[in-house]
Amino acid sequence: MKTLNALLGAVAALSLFAASANAQTYPERSITMVVPFSAGGPTDTVARLVAESMSKDLGQQIIVENVGGAGGTLGAGRVAQADPDGYTVLLHHIGMATSATLYRKLAYDTLNAFEYVGLVTEVPMTIVARKDLEPADLKGLVEYAKANKDTVTVANAGIGAASHLCGMMFMSAIETPLTTVPYKGTGPAMTDLLGGQVDIMCDQTTNTAKQIQGGTIKAYAVTSPERLKVFPDLPTTTEAGLPNLQVGIWHGVYTPKGTPADVNERLSKSLQVALKDPNVVARFGELGTLPSSEADATPAALKAKLEGEITRWKPVIEAAGQYAD
Repeated sequence: MKTLNALLGAVAALSLFAASANAQTYPERSITMVVPFSAGGPTDTVARLVAESMSKDLGQQIIVENVGGAGGTLGAGRVAQADPDGYTVLLHHIGMATSATLYRKLAYDTLNAFEYVGLVTEVPMTIVARKDLEPADLKGLVEYAKANKDTVTVANAGIGAASHLCGMMFMSAIETPLTTVPYKGTGPAMTDLLGGQVDIMCDQTTNTAKQIQGGTIKAYAVTSPERLKVFPDLPTTTEAGLPNLQVGIWHGVYTPKGTPADVNERLSKSLQVALKDPNVVARFGELGTLPSSEADATPAALKAKLEGEITRWKPVIEAAGQYAD
């Protein structure tokens, strides 16, 4: 028995030594960052900026791979099933939390299938409309939507997308159901808004800033607590009369459950370095957002955020009754 215990102890010690050695040499090859949405979208934009800067800090390339579909759950599921070696990571937005209620069946346990790396940014949303929509301000838009609830259309990039979630919040805030028009991605939704085929959309500044600045769509408000430097003349929803409509689309980085703690910590430290990169800070600013603080770009902060957001969104989704299989 003593011999067996000694052998087991030696094996355990050897395993710990190997894990420590791996952490010290990590990464030894390129890393895949899965983005569970299409290329060119707002989450993809955030991911590529962060991946480029983290690559420099880690000394290995981070390759962004777009695995879209099912509101981000396909990409998340892929990472949940990947080897927990630190070479497959996930950058996901608020949909990580909402999918826990939105989807009746998930291939993974949202809270327990991943390790947490840290928060990246929280992107404000903008309430926008086709350029020729009649109302001049948000109060007028709400009145118009209520008076024409059977014909007003609200575009989104598909169930589970940020625009879908914000659209639900908008309808909840004005206590009026409207016709939603889901698209297969942010690009097609914006194209039809620009063309006047749909009336309203609520989407991230990372997707709407260029069109707002170019005057090709009409902007009514931002969903942040304060006005944005990039849109100083655009009121907040609170200023414009909808104090209950405050939502930001936060993004976080995850790894598969079982990824060594030291490896996860290395990724978290690299994320913190990237979020201080002057180029990342400047580009985020142009897109109407800010990098997360060093305190938020941590495993503990991301875990707390995810848990809180699952609780927050559950009643909103249940009230809307818009579930996905």
